[in-house]
Amino acid sequence: MSDVLTALQKLKEKRWVDLTHTFGPASPHFAALENAEVSTAFDHSDGFFVQNFSFPGQYGTHIDAPIHFVPKQRYLDELALKELALPLVVIDKSEAVKKNSDFTLQVEDILEFEKEYGEIDPDTFVALRTDWSKRWPDQDAIENKDEFGSSHTPGWSVEALTFLFDKRKIKAIGHETFDTDAAKDIQKNGRLVAEYYVLEQDTFQVELLTNLDQVPPKGSIIFTVAPKFENASGFPVRAFAILP
Repeated sequence: MSDVLTALQKLKEKRWVDLTHTFGPASPHFAALENAEVSTAFDHSDGFFVQNFSFPGQYGTHIDAPIHFVPKQRYLDELALKELALPLVVIDKSEAVKKNSDFTLQVEDILEFEKEYGEIDPDTFVALRTDWSKRWPDQDAIENKDEFGSSHTPGWSVEALTFLFDKRKIKAIGHETFDTDAAKDIQKNGRLVAEYYVLEQDTFQVELLTNLDQVPPKGSIIFTVAPKFENASGFPVRAFAILP
C-alpha cells in the first residue's frame, strides 16, 4: 500500500467533526444580503433531478477570499490547495462570551492560551470558539440586538490578529459569527477594521463555523473545501476537522 493510502487509512480511523452549518433559504445571514433561493429545473419525471441555486457568496459557513475586502488581492480560485488544509488551533473563550457578548479577543488571551498549550505554530489556522454557533438557526439570536437596535457580538481585536500574523506567522483564521470584528468595534470604527486586516494579509478566513466545542485546542487538522468558481470573492464551504 502506498504512503498516501496508508495515511488516508490512518486518518479515517480518527474522529472527523463537521464544522459547517447546513444552510438554506431560511438560514441566518448578513442582513444586507438577499435570501438564498432554490428552484427545480428538472425533476424525475424528466428523467433526472436538477436544481437551481441562487445565493450570495458569503452565505452559510463560508470562506472569504482576500479580494472580498482588498482590491487587487487573490480570488477564491487562486488559493492553493495546500492553503486549505492546515493544522487547527482552537482558542476557547466561550465562558467569557457568556458573561460579555461584546467580548473581543486580546493579545493577553492568546498568551494565556499559550501558557497552557504551548506557543502557536506558524502556518496554522486559528479559530476563535465563542459557542455563538449554538444560536443557529435563529437570526435574531445571532444578531443579538438591544432595544436600540445595536448588535452585541464577540470578535477579534486588531492587536490580537496582528500578534498572530506578525509574531506567530499563522496562515488563516475562523470564527462562529457573521464578522471578524466585534459588533461594538464595528459601531465605533464605522467599518470592519479587523476583517480588512486579515484579508490584507493575502489570506482567507472562514465565518459561521460550528462544532468548535468538539475540537481540542491543538492537534487537529482543518480542511476547507470550496468550489473553484471563477473570480469568486467567497463561497459556502464544507469545513471539517480531523481530530488527533
